[in-house]
Amino acid sequence: MKNIKLLVGTERGISMVEMLIALFMTALVLSALFGVYINQHKNWMIQEDVTEIQQNARAAIDELTRQIRMAGNGLPLGLPGIEASNTNPDTITINYSSSGCQSPIEHAMPLPSSELRCDGHDISCFHDSQYVYIFSPDSGGGEFFEITEVQVAAYHIQHNTTSLSRLYPQGSIVLQMEQLKYYIDRSDTAHPNLMLKLPGQAAQVYAENVEDLQFQYTMKNGATVNLPAIVDDIRAVEITLVARSSRTDASFANQYRRRTFNSVVNLRNFTSE
Repeated sequence: MKNIKLLVGTERGISMVEMLIALFMTALVLSALFGVYINQHKNWMIQEDVTEIQQNARAAIDELTRQIRMAGNGLPLGLPGIEASNTNPDTITINYSSSGCQSPIEHAMPLPSSELRCDGHDISCFHDSQYVYIFSPDSGGGEFFEITEVQVAAYHIQHNTTSLSRLYPQGSIVLQMEQLKYYIDRSDTAHPNLMLKLPGQAAQVYAENVEDLQFQYTMKNGATVNLPAIVDDIRAVEITLVARSSRTDASFANQYRRRTFNSVVNLRNFTSE
């Protein structure tokens, strides 16, 4: 028993000083690890914001470049390839036809609600619920309307009885045409968006967090203008697009991160003389 008591008597516990030192060292290690985590997380958030900005902006400017390059293709005389609006942010409407799908009507319309009779012409390239353009080469002017039914065998194109505003004479042409309107919607100040509007459809968000869009037009005389007086004289369009992050950054003075992208599009479907 003596030996046992002697061994127990020689055991020692952890002193308060040792415990405090251990806790202090642990806190230092945890603080360092937490600091590294916070810094890495902050860098990750910044990189995510930059990546998002670049993806949205590049998709938007690539789309604008591609569509503007098509402007004016396959259009009859009198229809503008580009409709420019210096609205700051600017608005642009692009018109072109790439399919070659068109047909004249062989009978004048007795009423605005009358079907379009394209006797003897192939109208199989049109389809139901499609928005197409009708115009009169002689009297000028035209409008978009929605096809309700294509009767290929009968050569008839049906439409909503209230879709046309006037009577179109014999020889008027129904044309499959693209019309794309791009503009910035700032109604939600925290999330401005690049919008795309197609005929007969509600505008849709094409790219998020795009806050500015500007166009400059180089004319055939070399002048650069914000609003072209004669559309056919445009030779190139410069696009400037500003995209921003979806949230403010505390490490960036609580500001949005922004990137500006530019592209110059030479118009290949406009006259070159």
